[in-house]
Amino acid sequence: MNKCVFLDRDGVINKDYVDYAYSLDRFTILKGVPEAVTLLKEAGYVLVVVTNQSGIAKGVYTRAQMQECHDFMQAELNHQIDKIYYAPGHETYSESLMRKPNTLMFERAVAKFNIDLSQSWMVGDKKRDLIPAIKMGLKTIQVDGHDDQMADFVEPDLLTAAKRILMENG
Repeated sequence: MNKCVFLDRDGVINKDYVDYAYSLDRFTILKGVPEAVTLLKEAGYVLVVVTNQSGIAKGVYTRAQMQECHDFMQAELNHQIDKIYYAPGHETYSESLMRKPNTLMFERAVAKFNIDLSQSWMVGDKKRDLIPAIKMGLKTIQVDGHDDQMADFVEPDLLTAAKRILMENG
């Protein structure tokens, strides 16, 4: 079985905007993220991004625009992300089991990569990232200055979170 780090996208990997990060002029990889991703990959983790992308359902941006950002992200991170799952829906338009705080994106990754949940983590910046991770039995880290009193650990950013994961899992 494989150990995995699940990563939220906005606020963990790239700068988060209230009105979405969907074009390359606004898609900024956060400081330390490339280094963090490399540390985790070198330690043998499968890396899976799980991200809500409700702007698609709302008509703010297209799947093609989102894909352009994901292609850029992969290039900036040396193609070390193993899979990106995204939920394009929003509850005001349609119900979706994919959308966090539901667990379907996580479940799909577990099946695809034969993930050992007891050795795996979720790094997110919002409560909705932590809820499905806790349901799945993952250890959790909340970043980006948020602390909803739910995570196992709170760290300032992904690089510090990656170092925590490596320290905790020895």
